[in-house]
Amino acid sequence: MFKRNILEKLFAWAEKENRKPLVLRGSRQVGKTSIVNMFAENFDTYLYLNLEDKRAKALFDTDKPIDDLIMAIYLYCNKARLQNRTLLFIDEIQNSPVAVARLRYFYEQKPEIYVIAAGSLLESLINTHISFPVGRVEYLAIHPCCFDEFLVATGETELAKAVKNCNIPDVLHEKTMGLFNNFTLIGGMPEVVAHYAKHKDLLTLNEIFETLLAGYKDDVEKYARNETMRNVIRYILQEGWQFAAKRITLGSFAGSAYKAREVGEAFRTLEKTMLLELVYPTVNTVMPLTSDLKRSPKLIWLDAGLVNYVADIQKEILGAKDILDVWRGNIAEQIVAQELIANNYSVSTKRKYWVRDKKGSEAEVDFIIQKDGKIFPVEVKSGQNAKLKSLQIFMKNSTAKIAVRVWSGSFSIDEITPAGGNTYKLYNIPFYYVAYLKQILP
Repeated sequence: MFKRNILEKLFAWAEKENRKPLVLRGSRQVGKTSIVNMFAENFDTYLYLNLEDKRAKALFDTDKPIDDLIMAIYLYCNKARLQNRTLLFIDEIQNSPVAVARLRYFYEQKPEIYVIAAGSLLESLINTHISFPVGRVEYLAIHPCCFDEFLVATGETELAKAVKNCNIPDVLHEKTMGLFNNFTLIGGMPEVVAHYAKHKDLLTLNEIFETLLAGYKDDVEKYARNETMRNVIRYILQEGWQFAAKRITLGSFAGSAYKAREVGEAFRTLEKTMLLELVYPTVNTVMPLTSDLKRSPKLIWLDAGLVNYVADIQKEILGAKDILDVWRGNIAEQIVAQELIANNYSVSTKRKYWVRDKKGSEAEVDFIIQKDGKIFPVEVKSGQNAKLKSLQIFMKNSTAKIAVRVWSGSFSIDEITPAGGNTYKLYNIPFYYVAYLKQILP
């Protein structure tokens, strides 16, 4: 296991004076268990429970007082109960609604014990089969690895530091972009990254991708509430990858005969598992950026590596000098979407894009981000500034002073004065800085 950025968040959580049990949310195989195991090295006693084990689950299936439960946990884990720094990790907690309810008692009666909970199917069961104690727990979202984590895993630790500090020298730009192209091809699933870091073999990664996909498909039975939803989810997992970063229609999705209501319900279920996100547009150029749910959403998947494998475009990326030239630019937009939330650990974060609120207009900006009450349009595009037509339209109708273009070139700032519009600054951001874009913007 290699170091993940979220460890810093875990250390910050552990230092809180009024610390609550922490619930980790994320798709299966994004590294939740491995991250907690690494974090546990900083504790005197580590108690690990996996509630897929019936014996571990049975510990919670009684109404024993919290002290009796804790003693039973120590005995189950074969650990002496000492007055020391103790971490309790309850994995696959969705298997026991009672265990979920008990989290409040750890907060209220045993705050000296550090408690983390996680579960691979947790997101699909929240608000249905189980209910977390409101105000008694806190959450962190875990995503696939971002680019600087990929660099750490592959031994490029100093380059990773330079990326995090947004301080790559111009002479190293080409090398860094080459590594980012590899990252775009491989993706950020921790098992894939770790295997590549050890063996540097792209061919054997497909076996891991296939195993990951099989696992997601096998989980369909647990996600779906009826046979129709089960079939629609299977169809999305079979055909939907080729629509990565594209605007989609729910009715007859991907040429199917399924109705919009059926497809929408299936997509919402998969969104809870954090396998994908339907990114809805806003028509606003000023705050607030309200999503227009009546318009077509973009489909953003969990991981670019999975998209490349299923959509069968790996060879296209391998032979490309610029990822903006691959698959009509869709994979570039997918990886940017992925990096935009890679270091955002809020479970409520949603991405947005912009479309012009004018009939017959095709103006569209790839992403809109917010920082300190200001909005910044983000385009993923190469070429001359004059060809950024949608960006120009947005800026003419906005009070924003800065726009962003993500590209394969090096970092620079241009001053743009469009015809009939106000002068603004265009930040040209190389792909490898996207995860730290808000750090760059004023």
